Amino acid sequence: MALKDIMAISGQSGLFKFVSQGRNGIIVESLVDGKRTHVSASAKVSALSDISIFTNEGEESLSKVLESIKQKESGAQAISHKSSNDELRKYFAQILPNFDEERVYVSDIKKVLNWYNQLQSINMLDFADEDEDKANDEKPEKAEEESKPKAEAKKKEPAKKAATTKKATAAAKPKAAPKSKPAGAPKKGSTNQKKS
Repeated sequence: MALKDIMAISGQSGLFKFVSQGRNGIIVESLVDGKRTHVSASAKVSALSDISIFTNEGEESLSKVLESIKQKESGAQAISHKSSNDELRKYFAQILPNFDEERVYVSDIKKVLNWYNQLQSINMLDFADEDEDKANDEKPEKAEEESKPKAEAKKKEPAKKAATTKKATAAAKPKAAPKSKPAGAPKKGSTNQKKS
């Protein structure tokens, strides 16, 4: 299973596997106990493949950070995410020496280590290919994105013209004719009126 199919859901502990699209949200399965739940579309859900860690030079993908932990521990469990703040920071500095200490909080380090240990416990530690797959997927998308603004600009211009044409047409329409008199009312000056 790829990291793109593993979800972290804000406000819920543990990791989840994407199962399917549901009504007004998604269906996920807990990697801890296998229970399936519905997650509403308003919930904050992140695929692990989309998460990055701030560094002094920019960002590092989560898959590379997890791979570094795997190499340091030779595939075994990392330290507990319940360790002291000092221990967690020291450990993380060994994994990612250039992490941005001002922007990466202890709570972030706890999440990363907790996620790694969960994935390790179910033998899901194949992270190396994630970045290559992501890079290959992004190349065509970037080319499409570069061509989108020009195409969208062309689409918007006719829409604006159409809108002004509608306004002009609406302004040119004659006002509604005054209401006619009821059908039974006699007309003034009518030649059909009976003489008394």
